[in-house]
Amino acid sequence: MSNTNYILGSFADPDEMMHGIDKLQANNISIYDCFTPMPIHGIEAKLGVKPSRLPIAAFCFGTLGFLLGFSLLYYTMAYDWPMNIGGKPSLPLPNFVPVTFEVTILICALGMVATFFFRNHLFPGRTPRVMDLRASDDRFVIAIDARENTDHAFIDSLLKESGAVEVKYNERKYVSYE
Repeated sequence: MSNTNYILGSFADPDEMMHGIDKLQANNISIYDCFTPMPIHGIEAKLGVKPSRLPIAAFCFGTLGFLLGFSLLYYTMAYDWPMNIGGKPSLPLPNFVPVTFEVTILICALGMVATFFFRNHLFPGRTPRVMDLRASDDRFVIAIDARENTDHAFIDSLLKESGAVEVKYNERKYVSYE
């Protein structure tokens, strides 16, 4: 059994990487992910990445912030300690707008930061999983799951034909507890 987790094709040019994606997909080889030092227009559609659901989370956090802000003001101004200030009603809705708006923005922003860290597994103490260090500098890397795609020689040849500068095999590291 092979210890290889991923096959990494490293490209020097983004157009060659896009050509490599086309070649791999034409041969029904599933791509795990692509790592690039800059955003590449159209790569999400080519890889079949679904649209983000972050706007739904932002709406939910915003609604929660609105409810928390308004209920805090309602509880303090109209229910717990109603006061007659200058003959105004104890539930002055126009006066609630600034505080409710600020609490909505605060809860939405904090919730989105927490969602980002949770979704990307960036919690404290986690060791980062780095496929290739040069992917954040000057290389465009295609990662192919080697366990799903078993014909490694064919994948290697496809990557080299499409312009890969280097093809590496990312292997498992077993820890011995003896």
